[in-house]
Amino acid sequence: MKIIALKYIAIIFAALTGQICLAQNGGAKTDKPQAGEGLGSFLLRNGYNIADYKQEFIELNKTKLGKDNQLKLGISYTFPPKKDNVKIEPLLGKAEQNVKILSHELKGATYYLVSGHGGPDPGAMGKLRGNDLCEDEYAYDIILRLARQLLQRDANVHIIIQDPNDGIRDTGILKLDEDETCEGEAIPLDQIKRLRQRVNAINKHYKKEKKGYCRAIFIHLDSRSQDKRIDIFLYHYTKSVLGERLAKKMRDKFDAKYKQHQPNRGFTGTVSERGLYVLKESNPPCVFLELGNIQNELDQTRFTIVDNREALAKWMAEAIVEEYTENKK
Repeated sequence: MKIIALKYIAIIFAALTGQICLAQNGGAKTDKPQAGEGLGSFLLRNGYNIADYKQEFIELNKTKLGKDNQLKLGISYTFPPKKDNVKIEPLLGKAEQNVKILSHELKGATYYLVSGHGGPDPGAMGKLRGNDLCEDEYAYDIILRLARQLLQRDANVHIIIQDPNDGIRDTGILKLDEDETCEGEAIPLDQIKRLRQRVNAINKHYKKEKKGYCRAIFIHLDSRSQDKRIDIFLYHYTKSVLGERLAKKMRDKFDAKYKQHQPNRGFTGTVSERGLYVLKESNPPCVFLELGNIQNELDQTRFTIVDNREALAKWMAEAIVEEYTENKK
């Protein structure tokens, strides 16, 4: 009984001293290293990511550390306050702008996301039950959903074409407006000027970030005769090995998902080379997607049903994660 009582007294004493340590350090977390424990292991045991907190921990405890920042037994070290595990992207809209990081699968990767057309050019047009369907609005909503998926996985994301007030929209019919910009600059009506503007925006970012893993993704909708139902086509620039690799990974993901969700339909989407201006002039490896025929009623369900737009973004993100995991360079 005495042993048990002493044990509980020790636990209470430890809890009280822990509270005293917290009070003396303004509520900061403290702990003492275990025998043989290095700085990295010490951080991990206390729930701190090494890459995010190591330097801050060293600065906070520099007077207590030994040579080469070694921990000392018996010394109580203070941990930095934990950063919110959230990325903020206002373009996603007020309800969605605080994106919780769910994993670090894409940490270190940078993506330039570009929705087709915008501003004075709505792109391809379709009709559904008397409503106009505009390519730029649906491409933009899917780009935002893809951005959210990538941010949740801790990627660095640049949304090149931007609308200041649309955000992610959970409605079937997306109304046309003309207030999209290219990172704050008015979008020209002239096609070459418009394409050059977004390529320049990508290349400006890439010049700063090219030492890391960077990819550009362009999303468009096609326009063909109403009876022409098409699958997703993916393009990469001629002889772009890295662009082709990501495009094929996406195609394979779409194929697998169609087999899972529509086993009797089949998937005929293809990957091919194209000499498109944006693929040729953009410095990072690129993938260009045509997500379907905006004129075709069956294809229109791919864009007008909110869950389908979300699924497209999610499948692309899954393929992106697989490609990045396999080929980090």
